[in-house]
Amino acid sequence: MTSDSPHDPGHAPATGRSRRIATWLAAAYGVAVVLIGFWGSPVDAAGRPWLDRAITAAHRFGAPDWFGYSTVESLANVVFFVPLGLLVVLLAGSRWWWAAVAAGLVVSAAVETGQALFLPARTASLADVFANTVGALVGATVGVVALTWAARQRRS
Repeated sequence: MTSDSPHDPGHAPATGRSRRIATWLAAAYGVAVVLIGFWGSPVDAAGRPWLDRAITAAHRFGAPDWFGYSTVESLANVVFFVPLGLLVVLLAGSRWWWAAVAAGLVVSAAVETGQALFLPARTASLADVFANTVGALVGATVGVVALTWAARQRRS
């Protein structure tokens, strides 16, 4: 594949429009990460009884035994970091997908370290860092696909 190929994800640069939109969304997302990551108590504490009932109901309808609170929490961590990966790619371009994954790792490690050091009601976890980093990778992948598609549309 040549570097001029429209199938080359390295030629899916961020546009001025994608950067403007991503900048505003990144600011809002950053505030959300700080608020959720450094909230004094677990953010799902109020919803935990409802969530436990929903999981119990899911088991009655055939959900596997491995599907429980820890699975839902891990999936929530993945989903929460998808926007970070997506926004980094929209801001920097698809060649920087790896920076989106690195950002997920660094931001997550910082949040988990802050929770361990300063928030006794929160539980810091390497599993959360892993799940958050996977979320950033998913978001980066979505961003690469979106920018590649947009680049192809502009070339057509």
